[in-house]
Amino acid sequence: MLVLAGLLAYGNSFTAPFVFDDTSSVLNNDSIRHLWPIDNALSPPSVAGVGGRPVFNLSLAVNYALGGLNVWGYHALNLAIHLLAGLTLLGVVRRTLQQPALREHFGAAANELALATAVLWIVHPLQTESVTYVSERCESLMGLFYLLTLYCFIRGTASPDAGRWFTLSIAMCLLGMATKEVMVTAPLIVLLYDRTFVAGSFRAAWKRRWRVYAGLAATWGLVGYLMVGLHYRDVGYGLGLTWQAYAMTECRSVVNYLCLAIWPHPLVFDHGSDIISNLAEAAPYALILLLLATGVIITLKRWPSIGFLGAWTFVILAPASSVIPVVGQPMAEHRMYLPLAAVVTLVVMGVYALMGRRSVGVFLVLAVGLGILTAERNEDYRTKLSIWTDTVAKSPNNVRARCNLGRALLNAGKMPEAIDQYEQALRIQPNFAPAHDSLANALVKEGQVDEAIRHYKLALRFDPGLADAHYDFAVALEKSGRVPEAIQQYAQALSLRPGYTAARSAVLRLQGSP
Repeated sequence: MLVLAGLLAYGNSFTAPFVFDDTSSVLNNDSIRHLWPIDNALSPPSVAGVGGRPVFNLSLAVNYALGGLNVWGYHALNLAIHLLAGLTLLGVVRRTLQQPALREHFGAAANELALATAVLWIVHPLQTESVTYVSERCESLMGLFYLLTLYCFIRGTASPDAGRWFTLSIAMCLLGMATKEVMVTAPLIVLLYDRTFVAGSFRAAWKRRWRVYAGLAATWGLVGYLMVGLHYRDVGYGLGLTWQAYAMTECRSVVNYLCLAIWPHPLVFDHGSDIISNLAEAAPYALILLLLATGVIITLKRWPSIGFLGAWTFVILAPASSVIPVVGQPMAEHRMYLPLAAVVTLVVMGVYALMGRRSVGVFLVLAVGLGILTAERNEDYRTKLSIWTDTVAKSPNNVRARCNLGRALLNAGKMPEAIDQYEQALRIQPNFAPAHDSLANALVKEGQVDEAIRHYKLALRFDPGLADAHYDFAVALEKSGRVPEAIQQYAQALSLRPGYTAARSAVLRLQGSP
């Protein structure tokens, strides 16, 4: 039933094109071109969205080995991962409802409630970004390993062969750490689960299973190793955004996440980088979060099972939604992939507590309704033009979205509309280098080379590290007969991105010419 629900909801997603970060993660990622020797696939370039995420990169290499750049296969594996995560969630919820603390109220209906939770989680439209967008496989794959870490731990606490299950739990945690950094919260969640549902206290949990927690904590070392030298993700301090401004912005983001979990509209592919800069604007969101956090602390003491769900949500969101700035994406819907499980579980248990067996009809209606919304949302991903048109309509001040819409319009042969999008992006943010670069590319196609060169220079003045702008500038210079300058720009692009095959080929070609 769960697999069927997932197939029905995502059956129209398999032809969605590569978009946005898929360019760096898949199309321009040379490390996935050969599955063997495997160390190549496990050593992704640090300049791509796969940097520091070797298991995610390996999964892309498997796709490439099986079907090259056939997008159908990438979507099929994305959905398979999502369905496996749903099945694992079903196991986690079912076994949790059979724990002593919950068995009296929910044990008899554990199978049905676990199925309802997993199906609603699978078909919820908020999950589309993590499933239909190929590059966010890193989120769903990490989510699968996260759930498997917890599931294997739960099995270990009740099995005579506990050592095997605990070893599997640590292995899944290690794989998750090599997939995406949010996995760092998994050891904490496992400890909280043990305290809440099994041991009864942190002291008892640590005393009985300290070796397991030491093993889980040891996997943090892998994340630290993989993160060394990765500065390209616009994450951290010194990037023009203070922790205070980011914290205020994340108050709004977290509240919006929770609202979208209950009412998934509007869904926006790219929310942009809109930052809250004053306390008055952030105050209402901060107050809501303060009340929710207080409620989690109280319920952890008085009603631990409910408190665990609240803690699950906030702890998993914490790495990207606290005080460490993610400058380019202060809000991204894929971050709710795992936290959504707690929201859905709480709704399912609440409805069942109120209606008993009659709640089956409610769950069926919800599943059908959410599945239809998911299928409709997948239609927005049908083409690059449709997803960026939808994004700009919902986030008109998002300059990055306008640039991507401009490129989609350009590829569709709609030159005036494309140029208009670039110009609107520059009116919103005059120093946005990618908009200058894209506008210059359009002007070259229109034969306005001198004006294009002016915009290339502006792009590189605002962002000298933009490899694509150096390459595009070089192409324009070469067409103008300025070969020495073109070679210099190609070489600059290659120095910024050593795996830039097109730039390397151009340098070799031009250096061999008269």
